[in-house]
Amino acid sequence: MIVVCGEALIDMIPGRGRSGRPRRRALAAGAHLLTRAGAVDAYVPTPGGSPFNLAIGLARLGTPVSFLSRLSSDRYGELLLNRLLAEGVDARFLRRGPEPTTVAFVQDKPGREPQFRFSEQGADRNLTLRDVPPAFPPEVLGMHFGSISLVLEPVASTLEACMAREKGRRLISLDPNVRPALIPDRAEYRRRLEGWLRFTDLAKVSRADLGWLYPRERPALVARRWLELGPVLVVVTCGADGCSGFTRSRALNVPAVSMEVSDTVGAGDSFTAGLLAWLYQREALAPPLLAALSDRELGAALGYAATAAALTCGRAGADPPNAVEVEAALSIRAGDSTLDS
Repeated sequence: MIVVCGEALIDMIPGRGRSGRPRRRALAAGAHLLTRAGAVDAYVPTPGGSPFNLAIGLARLGTPVSFLSRLSSDRYGELLLNRLLAEGVDARFLRRGPEPTTVAFVQDKPGREPQFRFSEQGADRNLTLRDVPPAFPPEVLGMHFGSISLVLEPVASTLEACMAREKGRRLISLDPNVRPALIPDRAEYRRRLEGWLRFTDLAKVSRADLGWLYPRERPALVARRWLELGPVLVVVTCGADGCSGFTRSRALNVPAVSMEVSDTVGAGDSFTAGLLAWLYQREALAPPLLAALSDRELGAALGYAATAAALTCGRAGADPPNAVEVEAALSIRAGDSTLDS
C-alpha cells in the first residue's frame, strides 16, 4: 500500500462566460479554465488538490492506496470523502473536523500560470500530529508528500515530522508542486525544501518548478545537487520535451508521448501516480531496489508514467487513466515502434 498525504479541497471553476454559454467543465482537482475578469457568471465546485488527484490516480492503476488528510464534516467534505471511496481509495487514515473545507477560486489568464485565491484555515490545513497514527502497518511500503500542504501551517510541520519519522521505514516520495502565490519567501521555502530532501528517496519535480526555485540554473545541475542531499532518484518532467531520470551514476531521458492535448490539468499528478504504480507492481518500492533499477527498467518506469500523464492531457480536467488504458496505449506505441524498425 502507498499512503498519500496532503490536501483535499474544492476548486471553484469558472462555469460560464459573457456569452452565457456553459464553459467546458473540468472533472477534478486543479482544473484550470481560461476566463476574463468579470466574465464569470458562476463557479462549479470540483473536488481537487494535487495529493487527492494522485491518490485517485493510483487507485485507478490498481495500486492499493490510502489517503492521509483531514476533511471537513461539511457537505464539501462529504463530497470529497464520497469521491475517494467511490474510486477505491482506503480511508482509514482520514480524520474529520469542524473546520470548513478549503475552497480555491481559480482564475486563468492566457499565457500565465493559473492564479488561486484560497479560503482561510480549512480542515485540510489543520492536520496535527494527533491526527497521524503513531505507527503505520507493515503493508505501507511507500508514502508520498507534496504540494500546498507542505507550505501552510500547521499541516506543513505535521507532514514534515511524519516524513522524518518514516524515513528508513518505507520509501518516501516527494513532489513539491510549487505554488508561488502561497510562498512569501522563496529563499526560505527553498531552504525548507532542501531539508525535506534529506528524508526523500524519490523526488519528482517539474522543469517549471525548478525554474522558479532556481532561476537561471540548469535543471540537470539542480537534479544532481538534489541527489547529494538524499534522494536515490530525481525525476524532472519537461512537458512536451519528455522527462529525465537522474541517479548518482546516470541520467536517462525519455521522450514525451504524442497526444492531442485537451489541457494539461492533473498531468503531473498522473505522472507521479504512474511512476509509483509501476514501482509497486514490480516490487521495487524500496530505496535499494530503486537504486538497482537497470536502464531498461528505469526507462520502462518513466515511459509508463509519461503515458499516464499523456492520457490525462487528452481529456478535460484531472481525469487520470486506469491500468487498462495505460497498457493499451503502451501496446500501441510498441506496435508503432516495431513497424518503424
